[in-house]
Amino acid sequence: MTTAVDVLVVGAGPTGLTLALQAHDHGARVRVVERRPDAFRPSRALILHPRTLEVLRPLGVTDALLELADTAPTAALHLGSRVVEARLAGLALPDTAFPHLSLVRQMDVERVLTQALADRGVVVGRGTELVAARDDGHSARAVLRSRKGTEEIRCTFVAGCDGPASTVRACAGMGWHGRPYAEEVVLADLDLSGNSGSSGAQMFAGRQGLLLLFPLGEQATWRLLATRASHGGSGPDFGQPGPAVPCAELQKLMNDAGLDARIERLAWSARVPLQYRLARRFRQGRLFLAGDAAHNYSPATGQGMNAGIQDAVNLGWKLGFAVSCSGGGPRGGQGAEVLLDSYDRERRPAACQRLILTHTAFWAEASTGRIPSWLRAVAAARTAPAVPVLLNRARIVAEGIRLISQLRVNYRRSPLSVKGTPHLHGAPRPGDRLPDATISVGGPPQRLHALLARPGVHLLLQRDADPPPDAVLGPHVTVLRLADSPGRGLVAVRPDGHVGFQCGRADEAGLSGWLSLICAVRRS
Repeated sequence: MTTAVDVLVVGAGPTGLTLALQAHDHGARVRVVERRPDAFRPSRALILHPRTLEVLRPLGVTDALLELADTAPTAALHLGSRVVEARLAGLALPDTAFPHLSLVRQMDVERVLTQALADRGVVVGRGTELVAARDDGHSARAVLRSRKGTEEIRCTFVAGCDGPASTVRACAGMGWHGRPYAEEVVLADLDLSGNSGSSGAQMFAGRQGLLLLFPLGEQATWRLLATRASHGGSGPDFGQPGPAVPCAELQKLMNDAGLDARIERLAWSARVPLQYRLARRFRQGRLFLAGDAAHNYSPATGQGMNAGIQDAVNLGWKLGFAVSCSGGGPRGGQGAEVLLDSYDRERRPAACQRLILTHTAFWAEASTGRIPSWLRAVAAARTAPAVPVLLNRARIVAEGIRLISQLRVNYRRSPLSVKGTPHLHGAPRPGDRLPDATISVGGPPQRLHALLARPGVHLLLQRDADPPPDAVLGPHVTVLRLADSPGRGLVAVRPDGHVGFQCGRADEAGLSGWLSLICAVRRS
Protein backbone atom coordinates (compact mmCIF):
# COMPACT_ATOMS: atom_id res chain seq x y z
CA MET A 1 0.00 0.00 0.00
CA THR A 2 1.40 3.39 -0.97
CA THR A 3 0.08 6.85 -0.12
CA ALA A 4 1.42 9.60 -2.30
CA VAL A 5 -1.36 11.70 -3.83
CA ASP A 6 -4.48 13.64 -3.07
CA VAL A 7 -6.10 13.11 -6.48
CA LEU A 8 -5.63 10.09 -8.71
CA VAL A 9 -6.65 11.04 -12.25
CA VAL A 10 -7.50 8.04 -14.43
CA GLY A 11 -7.16 8.87 -18.12
CA ALA A 12 -4.80 11.23 -19.95
CA GLY A 13 -7.06 12.67 -22.62
CA PRO A 14 -7.86 16.40 -22.64
CA THR A 15 -10.27 15.98 -19.70
CA GLY A 16 -7.86 14.13 -17.42
CA LEU A 17 -4.90 16.35 -18.24
CA THR A 18 -6.90 19.52 -17.63
CA LEU A 19 -8.29 18.19 -14.36
CA ALA A 20 -4.80 17.32 -13.16
CA LEU A 21 -3.55 20.82 -14.01
CA GLN A 22 -6.49 22.53 -12.31
CA ALA A 23 -6.27 20.40 -9.16
CA HIS A 24 -2.49 20.82 -8.97
CA ASP A 25 -2.66 24.58 -9.37
CA HIS A 26 -5.18 24.73 -6.50
CA GLY A 27 -3.10 22.85 -3.99
CA ALA A 28 -3.54 19.12 -4.64
CA ARG A 29 -0.87 16.52 -5.18
CA VAL A 30 -1.91 14.67 -8.32
CA ARG A 31 -1.02 11.49 -10.15
CA VAL A 32 -2.18 10.75 -13.68
CA VAL A 33 -2.36 7.22 -15.07
CA GLU A 34 -3.24 6.20 -18.61
CA ARG A 35 -3.91 2.69 -19.91
CA ARG A 36 -2.55 3.45 -23.39
CA PRO A 37 1.24 3.01 -23.55
CA ASP A 38 1.68 5.60 -26.31
CA ALA A 39 0.59 9.22 -26.46
CA PHE A 40 -0.51 9.19 -30.09
CA ARG A 41 -3.97 8.19 -31.22
CA PRO A 42 -6.04 9.52 -34.12
CA SER A 43 -7.67 12.79 -33.11
CA ARG A 44 -11.44 12.60 -32.89
CA ALA A 45 -11.93 16.20 -31.74
CA LEU A 46 -10.84 19.13 -33.92
CA ILE A 47 -12.46 22.25 -32.43
CA LEU A 48 -11.93 24.38 -29.32
CA HIS A 49 -14.78 26.70 -28.41
CA PRO A 50 -14.38 30.25 -27.01
CA ARG A 51 -15.51 29.27 -23.51
CA THR A 52 -13.03 26.38 -23.43
CA LEU A 53 -10.17 28.75 -24.24
CA GLU A 54 -11.38 31.05 -21.47
CA VAL A 55 -11.34 28.38 -18.77
CA LEU A 56 -7.92 27.10 -19.88
CA ARG A 57 -6.36 30.56 -19.79
CA PRO A 58 -5.57 30.65 -16.03
CA LEU A 59 -3.64 27.40 -16.48
CA GLY A 60 -1.19 29.16 -18.80
CA VAL A 61 -1.77 26.97 -21.85
CA THR A 62 -3.98 29.09 -24.11
CA ASP A 63 -1.18 30.86 -25.98
CA ALA A 64 0.51 27.55 -26.81
CA LEU A 65 -2.79 26.12 -28.05
CA LEU A 66 -3.52 29.14 -30.24
CA GLU A 67 -0.09 28.85 -31.85
CA LEU A 68 -1.14 25.40 -33.10
CA ALA A 69 -4.70 26.36 -34.06
CA ASP A 70 -6.39 27.95 -37.04
CA THR A 71 -8.13 30.88 -35.35
CA ALA A 72 -9.60 32.31 -38.54
CA PRO A 73 -11.18 29.22 -40.07
CA THR A 74 -13.33 29.26 -43.16
CA ALA A 75 -15.83 26.67 -44.30
CA ALA A 76 -17.33 26.00 -47.70
CA LEU A 77 -20.90 24.74 -47.31
CA HIS A 78 -21.99 22.66 -50.31
CA LEU A 79 -25.78 22.86 -50.40
CA GLY A 80 -26.95 21.18 -53.57
CA SER A 81 -25.26 22.95 -56.49
CA ARG A 82 -24.57 26.08 -54.46
CA VAL A 83 -21.43 26.73 -52.39
CA VAL A 84 -21.67 29.16 -49.48
CA GLU A 85 -18.52 30.50 -47.83
CA ALA A 86 -18.63 30.96 -44.06
CA ARG A 87 -16.07 32.65 -41.83
CA LEU A 88 -15.84 31.52 -38.22
CA ALA A 89 -13.69 34.34 -36.84
CA GLY A 90 -14.36 37.95 -35.87
CA LEU A 91 -17.72 36.96 -34.44
CA ALA A 92 -19.92 39.46 -32.60
CA LEU A 93 -18.77 38.32 -29.16
CA PRO A 94 -17.42 41.47 -27.47
CA ASP A 95 -17.37 39.91 -23.99
CA THR A 96 -14.71 37.31 -24.75
CA ALA A 97 -11.08 37.52 -25.87
CA PHE A 98 -11.72 34.58 -28.23
CA PRO A 99 -14.49 35.60 -30.66
CA HIS A 100 -13.83 32.67 -32.99
CA LEU A 101 -13.89 28.91 -33.32
CA SER A 102 -10.40 27.40 -33.24
CA LEU A 103 -9.54 24.39 -35.37
CA VAL A 104 -6.92 22.35 -33.53
CA ARG A 105 -6.31 18.62 -33.35
CA GLN A 106 -6.94 16.75 -30.12
CA MET A 107 -3.42 15.32 -30.26
CA ASP A 108 -2.03 18.86 -30.20
CA VAL A 109 -4.23 19.78 -27.24
CA GLU A 110 -3.02 16.71 -25.37
CA ARG A 111 0.60 17.50 -26.17
CA VAL A 112 0.33 21.06 -24.82
CA LEU A 113 -1.45 19.94 -21.64
CA THR A 114 1.01 17.09 -21.06
CA GLN A 115 3.92 19.51 -21.36
CA ALA A 116 2.28 21.91 -18.92
CA LEU A 117 1.98 19.09 -16.39
CA ALA A 118 5.60 18.07 -16.97
CA ASP A 119 6.65 21.68 -16.32
CA ARG A 120 4.97 21.31 -12.91
CA GLY A 121 6.78 18.05 -12.21
CA VAL A 122 3.83 15.77 -12.98
CA VAL A 123 4.58 12.99 -15.46
CA VAL A 124 1.78 10.92 -17.00
CA GLY A 125 2.08 7.25 -16.04
CA ARG A 126 1.41 5.57 -19.38
CA GLY A 127 0.81 1.85 -19.67
CA THR A 128 -0.81 1.87 -16.22
CA GLU A 129 -4.36 0.52 -15.95
CA LEU A 130 -6.87 1.01 -13.16
CA VAL A 131 -8.11 -2.41 -12.06
CA ALA A 132 -10.33 -1.41 -9.15
CA ALA A 133 -11.29 1.63 -7.08
CA ARG A 134 -13.41 2.05 -3.97
CA ASP A 135 -14.28 4.53 -1.25
CA ASP A 136 -13.47 3.08 2.17
CA GLY A 137 -14.98 6.01 4.07
CA HIS A 138 -11.71 7.62 5.18
CA SER A 139 -9.94 7.61 1.81
CA ALA A 140 -10.13 6.09 -1.63
CA ARG A 141 -8.29 2.91 -2.60
CA ALA A 142 -7.18 2.08 -6.11
CA VAL A 143 -5.47 -0.96 -7.61
CA LEU A 144 -3.19 -0.21 -10.58
CA ARG A 145 -1.54 -2.64 -12.97
CA SER A 146 1.45 -2.00 -15.22
CA ARG A 147 4.43 -3.88 -16.60
CA LYS A 148 6.04 -3.50 -13.18
CA GLY A 149 3.21 -5.42 -11.55
CA THR A 150 0.21 -4.59 -9.38
CA GLU A 151 0.14 -1.67 -6.97
CA GLU A 152 -2.48 -0.58 -4.43
CA ILE A 153 -2.57 3.08 -3.49
CA ARG A 154 -4.53 5.22 -1.06
CA CYS A 155 -5.61 8.70 -2.11
CA THR A 156 -8.18 11.30 -1.13
CA PHE A 157 -10.13 11.29 -4.41
CA VAL A 158 -10.26 9.36 -7.68
CA ALA A 159 -11.28 11.24 -10.82
CA GLY A 160 -12.51 9.00 -13.62
CA CYS A 161 -11.62 10.59 -16.95
CA ASP A 162 -11.34 7.19 -18.58
CA GLY A 163 -13.88 7.43 -21.36
CA PRO A 164 -17.18 5.74 -22.19
CA ALA A 165 -16.06 2.33 -20.88
CA SER A 166 -14.99 3.93 -17.58
CA THR A 167 -13.61 1.56 -14.97
CA VAL A 168 -14.15 4.22 -12.31
CA ARG A 169 -17.84 4.44 -13.20
CA ALA A 170 -18.20 0.66 -13.04
CA CYS A 171 -16.41 0.45 -9.69
CA ALA A 172 -18.58 3.24 -8.25
CA GLY A 173 -21.79 1.62 -9.49
CA MET A 174 -23.00 4.81 -11.15
CA GLY A 175 -25.76 4.15 -13.66
CA TRP A 176 -25.20 4.80 -17.37
CA HIS A 177 -28.36 5.28 -19.40
CA GLY A 178 -28.92 5.98 -23.07
CA ARG A 179 -28.53 3.88 -26.19
CA PRO A 180 -26.46 3.44 -29.36
CA TYR A 181 -27.10 5.48 -32.48
CA ALA A 182 -28.25 3.79 -35.66
CA GLU A 183 -25.62 5.88 -37.45
CA GLU A 184 -21.84 5.79 -37.23
CA VAL A 185 -18.96 8.09 -38.13
CA VAL A 186 -16.23 7.28 -40.62
CA LEU A 187 -12.82 8.90 -40.09
CA ALA A 188 -9.87 8.92 -42.48
CA ASP A 189 -6.67 10.79 -43.28
CA LEU A 190 -6.15 11.03 -47.03
CA ASP A 191 -4.62 12.96 -49.90
CA LEU A 192 -6.93 13.98 -52.74
CA SER A 193 -6.64 14.90 -56.37
CA GLY A 194 -9.17 16.96 -58.30
CA ASN A 195 -10.43 18.78 -55.20
CA SER A 196 -11.98 22.22 -55.53
CA GLY A 197 -8.80 23.84 -54.28
CA SER A 198 -10.34 25.23 -51.11
CA SER A 199 -7.84 25.46 -48.27
CA GLY A 200 -10.49 25.57 -45.55
CA ALA A 201 -13.00 23.11 -44.19
CA GLN A 202 -15.67 21.78 -46.54
CA MET A 203 -19.09 20.36 -45.73
CA PHE A 204 -21.34 18.37 -48.06
CA ALA A 205 -24.95 17.62 -47.10
CA GLY A 206 -26.75 14.72 -48.72
CA ARG A 207 -29.48 12.17 -48.18
CA GLN A 208 -27.13 9.68 -46.53
CA GLY A 209 -25.65 12.18 -44.08
CA LEU A 210 -22.86 14.75 -43.87
CA LEU A 211 -19.35 14.58 -45.24
CA LEU A 212 -16.75 17.01 -43.92
CA LEU A 213 -13.16 17.64 -44.91
CA PHE A 214 -10.74 19.44 -42.61
CA PRO A 215 -7.18 20.47 -43.53
CA LEU A 216 -6.03 18.88 -40.28
CA GLY A 217 -4.94 15.40 -41.24
CA GLU A 218 -2.30 13.85 -39.01
CA GLN A 219 -0.86 11.44 -41.57
CA ALA A 220 -2.13 13.07 -44.77
CA THR A 221 -3.42 16.46 -45.91
CA TRP A 222 -7.12 16.01 -45.22
CA ARG A 223 -9.15 14.61 -42.35
CA LEU A 224 -12.44 13.16 -43.60
CA LEU A 225 -15.40 12.81 -41.28
CA ALA A 226 -18.61 11.32 -42.65
CA THR A 227 -21.82 10.02 -41.16
CA ARG A 228 -23.67 6.99 -42.47
CA ALA A 229 -26.00 4.24 -41.33
CA SER A 230 -24.17 1.91 -38.98
CA HIS A 231 -22.74 -1.19 -40.62
CA GLY A 232 -23.17 -3.12 -37.36
CA GLY A 233 -20.90 -5.92 -36.32
CA SER A 234 -18.54 -6.04 -33.36
CA GLY A 235 -16.32 -3.08 -32.78
CA PRO A 236 -14.38 -1.19 -30.13
CA ASP A 237 -15.72 0.92 -27.34
CA PHE A 238 -18.22 3.55 -28.43
CA GLY A 239 -16.51 6.68 -29.62
CA GLN A 240 -13.23 4.86 -30.29
CA PRO A 241 -11.79 4.19 -33.77
CA GLY A 242 -12.58 0.66 -34.90
CA PRO A 243 -12.12 -1.41 -38.07
CA ALA A 244 -10.67 0.21 -41.17
CA VAL A 245 -12.93 1.31 -44.02
CA PRO A 246 -11.91 0.16 -47.54
CA CYS A 247 -10.77 2.86 -49.93
CA ALA A 248 -13.60 2.01 -52.32
CA GLU A 249 -16.20 2.70 -49.62
CA LEU A 250 -14.61 6.05 -48.85
CA GLN A 251 -14.57 6.99 -52.51
CA LYS A 252 -18.25 6.08 -52.81
CA LEU A 253 -19.07 8.27 -49.81
CA MET A 254 -17.36 11.19 -51.52
CA ASN A 255 -19.01 10.50 -54.86
CA ASP A 256 -22.47 10.28 -53.28
CA ALA A 257 -21.84 13.59 -51.49
CA GLY A 258 -20.99 15.29 -54.80
CA LEU A 259 -17.29 15.78 -54.07
CA ASP A 260 -15.33 15.92 -57.33
CA ALA A 261 -12.12 14.36 -56.02
CA ARG A 262 -10.25 11.09 -56.09
CA ILE A 263 -8.34 9.48 -53.25
CA GLU A 264 -4.65 9.51 -54.14
CA ARG A 265 -3.41 8.07 -50.86
CA LEU A 266 -5.24 6.67 -47.87
CA ALA A 267 -3.13 6.90 -44.71
CA TRP A 268 -5.63 5.32 -42.32
CA SER A 269 -9.35 4.99 -41.75
CA ALA A 270 -11.75 3.78 -39.08
CA ARG A 271 -15.39 3.22 -38.27
CA VAL A 272 -16.50 4.85 -35.04
CA PRO A 273 -19.68 3.53 -33.38
CA LEU A 274 -21.64 6.20 -31.52
CA GLN A 275 -23.99 6.40 -28.58
CA TYR A 276 -25.69 8.97 -26.38
CA ARG A 277 -25.49 8.26 -22.68
CA LEU A 278 -25.46 10.05 -19.36
CA ALA A 279 -24.33 8.84 -15.95
CA ARG A 280 -27.06 8.97 -13.32
CA ARG A 281 -24.69 10.91 -11.09
CA PHE A 282 -21.18 12.31 -11.41
CA ARG A 283 -20.08 11.64 -7.83
CA GLN A 284 -20.18 8.62 -5.57
CA GLY A 285 -18.35 9.40 -2.34
CA ARG A 286 -14.72 10.02 -3.21
CA LEU A 287 -15.08 8.80 -6.79
CA PHE A 288 -15.91 11.31 -9.55
CA LEU A 289 -16.61 11.18 -13.29
CA ALA A 290 -15.74 13.78 -15.91
CA GLY A 291 -15.84 14.03 -19.68
CA ASP A 292 -16.79 10.96 -21.71
CA ALA A 293 -16.91 8.84 -18.55
CA ALA A 294 -19.85 10.97 -17.37
CA HIS A 295 -21.58 11.76 -20.66
CA ASN A 296 -21.18 10.55 -24.22
CA TYR A 297 -22.44 12.60 -27.16
CA SER A 298 -22.54 12.47 -30.91
CA PRO A 299 -19.86 14.61 -32.61
CA ALA A 300 -22.48 17.19 -33.65
CA THR A 301 -21.50 20.77 -32.61
CA GLY A 302 -18.11 19.56 -31.31
CA GLN A 303 -19.05 19.08 -27.67
CA GLY A 304 -16.99 16.10 -26.51
CA MET A 305 -13.54 17.56 -25.84
CA ASN A 306 -14.92 20.97 -24.93
CA ALA A 307 -17.49 19.68 -22.44
CA GLY A 308 -14.88 17.40 -20.87
CA ILE A 309 -12.39 20.24 -20.39
CA GLN A 310 -15.09 22.41 -18.84
CA ASP A 311 -16.05 19.55 -16.49
CA ALA A 312 -12.41 19.25 -15.50
CA VAL A 313 -11.97 22.94 -14.77
CA ASN A 314 -15.12 22.90 -12.61
CA LEU A 315 -14.06 19.82 -10.64
CA GLY A 316 -10.31 20.39 -10.42
CA TRP A 317 -10.32 23.47 -8.20
CA LYS A 318 -12.94 21.92 -5.92
CA LEU A 319 -10.79 18.83 -5.34
CA GLY A 320 -7.77 21.05 -4.78
CA PHE A 321 -9.54 23.17 -2.18
CA ALA A 322 -11.25 20.17 -0.58
CA VAL A 323 -8.02 18.33 0.22
CA SER A 324 -6.88 21.25 2.37
CA CYS A 325 -10.27 22.00 3.95
CA SER A 326 -10.02 21.16 7.65
CA GLY A 327 -13.75 21.46 8.35
CA GLY A 328 -13.31 19.65 11.64
CA GLY A 329 -12.37 16.42 9.90
CA PRO A 330 -9.56 14.76 7.94
CA ARG A 331 -8.30 16.11 4.66
CA GLY A 332 -11.24 16.12 2.29
CA GLY A 333 -13.57 15.47 5.25
CA GLN A 334 -17.15 16.49 5.87
CA GLY A 335 -16.30 20.20 5.77
CA ALA A 336 -15.99 19.92 1.99
CA GLU A 337 -19.22 18.03 1.30
CA VAL A 338 -21.21 21.00 -0.05
CA LEU A 339 -18.29 21.97 -2.27
CA LEU A 340 -17.87 18.45 -3.64
CA ASP A 341 -21.60 17.89 -4.15
CA SER A 342 -21.79 21.10 -6.18
CA TYR A 343 -19.89 19.44 -9.04
CA ASP A 344 -22.74 17.08 -9.83
CA ARG A 345 -25.36 19.77 -9.20
CA GLU A 346 -23.65 22.15 -11.64
CA ARG A 347 -22.24 20.00 -14.39
CA ARG A 348 -24.89 17.30 -14.73
CA PRO A 349 -27.64 19.80 -15.72
CA ALA A 350 -25.19 21.30 -18.20
CA ALA A 351 -24.55 17.80 -19.57
CA CYS A 352 -28.29 17.21 -19.96
CA GLN A 353 -28.55 20.40 -22.02
CA ARG A 354 -25.59 19.27 -24.18
CA LEU A 355 -27.25 15.90 -24.71
CA ILE A 356 -30.44 17.50 -26.01
CA LEU A 357 -28.46 19.86 -28.25
CA THR A 358 -26.21 17.20 -29.76
CA HIS A 359 -28.99 14.65 -30.18
CA THR A 360 -31.15 17.16 -32.08
CA ALA A 361 -28.25 18.35 -34.23
CA PHE A 362 -27.12 14.81 -35.01
CA TRP A 363 -30.63 13.84 -36.04
CA ALA A 364 -30.59 16.66 -38.58
CA GLU A 365 -27.04 15.91 -39.73
CA ALA A 366 -26.94 12.15 -39.89
CA SER A 367 -30.29 10.42 -39.57
CA THR A 368 -31.31 8.53 -42.70
CA GLY A 369 -35.00 8.93 -41.89
CA ARG A 370 -37.24 10.51 -44.52
CA ILE A 371 -37.56 13.92 -42.89
CA PRO A 372 -33.88 14.66 -42.08
CA SER A 373 -32.79 13.19 -45.44
CA TRP A 374 -35.22 15.54 -47.21
CA LEU A 375 -34.07 18.49 -45.13
CA ARG A 376 -30.43 17.93 -46.10
CA ALA A 377 -30.88 17.00 -49.74
CA VAL A 378 -33.83 19.18 -50.77
CA ALA A 379 -34.71 21.87 -48.25
CA ALA A 380 -31.09 22.92 -47.64
CA ALA A 381 -30.47 23.31 -51.37
CA ARG A 382 -33.64 25.36 -51.86
CA THR A 383 -32.85 27.69 -48.99
CA ALA A 384 -29.15 28.04 -49.90
CA PRO A 385 -29.60 31.57 -51.35
CA ALA A 386 -30.77 32.76 -47.94
CA VAL A 387 -27.80 31.29 -46.06
CA PRO A 388 -25.34 34.12 -46.88
CA VAL A 389 -27.88 36.63 -45.60
CA LEU A 390 -28.19 34.74 -42.32
CA LEU A 391 -24.42 34.37 -42.00
CA ASN A 392 -24.01 38.11 -42.47
CA ARG A 393 -26.29 38.76 -39.51
CA ALA A 394 -23.54 38.80 -36.91
CA ARG A 395 -25.81 38.55 -33.91
CA ILE A 396 -27.52 35.39 -35.17
CA VAL A 397 -24.19 33.64 -35.71
CA ALA A 398 -22.86 34.89 -32.37
CA GLU A 399 -25.87 33.58 -30.49
CA GLY A 400 -25.34 30.17 -32.07
CA ILE A 401 -21.72 30.16 -30.94
CA ARG A 402 -22.73 31.24 -27.44
CA LEU A 403 -25.06 28.27 -27.26
CA ILE A 404 -22.67 25.58 -28.46
CA SER A 405 -19.70 27.05 -26.59
CA GLN A 406 -21.44 27.03 -23.16
CA LEU A 407 -20.93 30.78 -22.78
CA ARG A 408 -24.51 30.90 -21.49
CA VAL A 409 -24.18 28.07 -18.98
CA ASN A 410 -24.87 29.29 -15.45
CA TYR A 411 -24.92 27.75 -11.99
CA ARG A 412 -27.52 30.02 -10.38
CA ARG A 413 -29.10 27.11 -8.50
CA SER A 414 -25.79 25.92 -7.12
CA PRO A 415 -25.24 26.01 -3.33
CA LEU A 416 -22.02 27.91 -4.13
CA SER A 417 -23.95 30.82 -5.71
CA VAL A 418 -24.67 33.26 -2.88
CA LYS A 419 -26.06 36.81 -2.76
CA GLY A 420 -24.80 39.02 0.01
CA THR A 421 -26.62 41.94 1.60
CA PRO A 422 -27.47 44.28 0.00
CA HIS A 423 -27.71 42.99 -3.55
CA LEU A 424 -25.29 44.49 -6.10
CA HIS A 425 -27.43 45.74 -8.98
CA GLY A 426 -26.07 45.76 -12.52
CA ALA A 427 -23.53 43.01 -11.87
CA PRO A 428 -23.63 39.39 -13.07
CA ARG A 429 -25.74 37.18 -10.84
CA PRO A 430 -24.08 34.55 -8.65
CA GLY A 431 -23.61 31.48 -10.80
CA ASP A 432 -23.22 33.42 -14.06
CA ARG A 433 -20.06 33.41 -16.12
CA LEU A 434 -18.12 36.64 -15.56
CA PRO A 435 -18.08 38.47 -18.92
CA ASP A 436 -14.83 39.90 -20.19
CA ALA A 437 -14.74 43.69 -20.21
CA THR A 438 -12.37 46.61 -20.55
CA ILE A 439 -11.64 47.98 -17.09
CA SER A 440 -9.14 50.18 -15.28
CA VAL A 441 -7.23 49.39 -12.11
CA GLY A 442 -5.50 52.76 -12.00
CA GLY A 443 -3.53 52.68 -15.25
CA PRO A 444 -4.35 52.18 -18.92
CA PRO A 445 -7.55 50.22 -19.66
CA GLN A 446 -7.11 46.45 -19.64
CA ARG A 447 -9.22 43.39 -20.35
CA LEU A 448 -10.66 41.91 -17.18
CA HIS A 449 -10.08 38.26 -18.05
CA ALA A 450 -6.40 38.94 -18.74
CA LEU A 451 -6.03 40.31 -15.20
CA LEU A 452 -7.74 37.23 -13.78
CA ALA A 453 -5.72 34.74 -15.85
CA ARG A 454 -4.21 32.95 -12.88
CA PRO A 455 -5.47 30.22 -10.54
CA GLY A 456 -7.52 30.99 -7.46
CA VAL A 457 -10.44 33.10 -6.31
CA HIS A 458 -10.57 36.77 -7.33
CA LEU A 459 -12.33 39.48 -5.35
CA LEU A 460 -13.32 42.44 -7.52
CA LEU A 461 -13.87 45.55 -5.42
CA GLN A 462 -15.67 48.59 -6.69
CA ARG A 463 -13.82 51.89 -6.42
CA ASP A 464 -15.05 52.87 -2.95
CA ALA A 465 -15.47 49.43 -1.39
CA ASP A 466 -13.90 48.64 1.96
CA PRO A 467 -11.14 46.06 1.62
CA PRO A 468 -11.87 42.68 3.20
CA PRO A 469 -9.92 41.89 6.37
CA ASP A 470 -6.78 39.85 5.84
CA ALA A 471 -8.11 37.40 8.38
CA VAL A 472 -10.71 36.04 5.95
CA LEU A 473 -8.47 35.77 2.88
CA GLY A 474 -6.85 32.45 2.12
CA PRO A 475 -3.71 31.76 0.08
CA HIS A 476 -5.70 31.28 -3.11
CA VAL A 477 -7.57 34.62 -2.89
CA THR A 478 -6.42 37.78 -4.67
CA VAL A 479 -8.01 41.24 -4.53
CA LEU A 480 -8.45 43.64 -7.45
CA ARG A 481 -9.92 47.13 -7.19
CA LEU A 482 -11.77 48.46 -10.25
CA ALA A 483 -10.93 52.15 -10.38
CA ASP A 484 -13.53 52.95 -13.03
CA SER A 485 -16.45 51.21 -11.27
CA PRO A 486 -18.06 53.60 -8.74
CA GLY A 487 -19.72 52.02 -5.74
CA ARG A 488 -18.95 50.03 -2.59
CA GLY A 489 -19.80 46.52 -3.73
CA LEU A 490 -17.71 43.46 -4.45
CA VAL A 491 -17.90 40.38 -6.67
CA ALA A 492 -16.12 37.12 -5.84
CA VAL A 493 -15.11 35.12 -8.93
CA ARG A 494 -14.52 31.39 -8.69
CA PRO A 495 -11.45 29.75 -10.25
CA ASP A 496 -13.57 28.58 -13.21
CA GLY A 497 -14.67 32.13 -14.07
CA HIS A 498 -18.18 32.02 -12.59
CA VAL A 499 -19.43 34.53 -10.05
CA GLY A 500 -19.79 32.91 -6.64
CA PHE A 501 -20.68 35.77 -4.31
CA GLN A 502 -21.65 39.42 -4.64
CA CYS A 503 -22.90 42.20 -2.43
CA GLY A 504 -23.60 45.91 -2.83
CA ARG A 505 -21.70 46.94 0.29
CA ALA A 506 -18.98 45.31 2.37
CA ASP A 507 -20.50 42.18 3.93
CA GLU A 508 -17.65 40.66 5.90
CA ALA A 509 -19.75 37.91 7.40
CA GLY A 510 -21.29 36.97 4.06
CA LEU A 511 -17.93 36.92 2.27
CA SER A 512 -16.29 34.93 5.06
CA GLY A 513 -19.15 32.44 5.00
CA TRP A 514 -18.86 31.97 1.25
CA LEU A 515 -15.08 31.53 1.39
CA SER A 516 -15.58 28.94 4.12
CA LEU A 517 -18.15 27.19 1.95
CA ILE A 518 -15.63 26.75 -0.86
CA CYS A 519 -12.78 25.96 1.56
CA ALA A 520 -10.81 29.07 0.61
CA VAL A 521 -10.49 30.79 4.01
CA ARG A 522 -7.29 31.34 5.91
CA ARG A 523 -6.72 28.62 8.49
CA SER A 524 -5.02 29.44 11.79
